[in-house]
Amino acid sequence: MAIASYADLQTTIANFLARSDLTAQIPDFIQLAEARINRELETREQEKRVQATLVPGDEYIALPTDLREVREVKLLTSPLTVLNYMSPTGLDNEYSSNGFSKPRGYSIAGKEMKFRPVPDSAYVAEIMYIGNVDALSAVSTPTLFFRSPDIYLYGALTEAYVYLLDETRAAQYDEKFTRAINEVRMDEERSHYGTGPLQTKSVYLRQNATAEK
Repeated sequence: MAIASYADLQTTIANFLARSDLTAQIPDFIQLAEARINRELETREQEKRVQATLVPGDEYIALPTDLREVREVKLLTSPLTVLNYMSPTGLDNEYSSNGFSKPRGYSIAGKEMKFRPVPDSAYVAEIMYIGNVDALSAVSTPTLFFRSPDIYLYGALTEAYVYLLDETRAAQYDEKFTRAINEVRMDEERSHYGTGPLQTKSVYLRQNATAEK
């Protein structure tokens, strides 16, 4: 049976489990698998872009709720102004004045992004970031699911057997899930970087390491 939809996935999971008493739990197994997928993968589908208008005199804006890693922050000025990431302390030390001006750097503070210098105008900031894969549902089918339904299947079966306290089968499907995840990572690296040297370290971690020097 082809796995081409949310309903197909639920049916396939039930068939693998060979049980008819877990119908109500199967959506939970899928949701838990999706949470793990979002934590472990960094795919093109997760690369997103959002714009926000800065308020003059206010150095904070809310972060996207699904943000996992910042790729780039820039102001849509002419020419574009690409902002430098700094640690919160580094940002305050670099721009300690209370004066207002065009922001040159940013940092992350909890659920907000902080800009310095404090904006003196309503600049439009564009944030490129890694977020979540869109949730699989009856009306939404992410590209990742079309390309790699096995990740969803093995992830959900791992959670199902954890629920059933079957450690042996949970470990078997966890191994299959992990292998599928690694194969997707390799595919993503090839699509981003071709055959050249890879830089696999997180962009956000690279920025943070630079800011702390």
